[in-house]
Amino acid sequence: MAARLIVSVSLVVGGLVLGSSAMAQKAETNGVEQVAAAKPEFAPREDKGAQDRAEFRTLDEDVQGLKKQVLDLNRDLFLLEEELLFPSNTQTAVFVAMDVGEFFGLDSVELKIDNKAVANYLYTEREASALVKGGVQRLYIGNLKAGDHELVAVFTGGGPHARDYRRATSVKFEKGVGPKYIELTISDRASKQQPEFFVKEWE
Repeated sequence: MAARLIVSVSLVVGGLVLGSSAMAQKAETNGVEQVAAAKPEFAPREDKGAQDRAEFRTLDEDVQGLKKQVLDLNRDLFLLEEELLFPSNTQTAVFVAMDVGEFFGLDSVELKIDNKAVANYLYTEREASALVKGGVQRLYIGNLKAGDHELVAVFTGGGPHARDYRRATSVKFEKGVGPKYIELTISDRASKQQPEFFVKEWE
């Protein structure tokens, strides 16, 4: 009797052990399946650097566009201001230009109109070089009433043989109804190896 009871207990215990083992295996299997099912699917990763570069290009284009608008606005305001300050019926402008410049290095120009000093400009080496290369500088703009006037320009700089050079030139002109433009030109006279200074009126 005791032997049968021991065998029955052993069978029951064995069954419990087997049942527990089977349940553990099933739980592990279900866990693996759940992990496998929960594994996310990753979309292809975008190139963040390329996206940043595209955004930067767009921002740079916007900034350049704003700069252009500001420059255009400043130009329009400048022209409007000149029209208001210097109406065409009284406007007079004087320009400076150079031709070659081998015999004269420009340092400064002093301008007088009707014996009144209206401009005195000291040039940098870069500005003088720009004039030699064909640049034109507006030295003066102002208002003059219609009638006869006299302009005197005094040029200072380095002349032939590195000597200090000072030369004045003058012109009498008539101011009409429209704007008046006058050009002061510095040129070389190769035959005399001396600079020449001309005053001419723009038509």
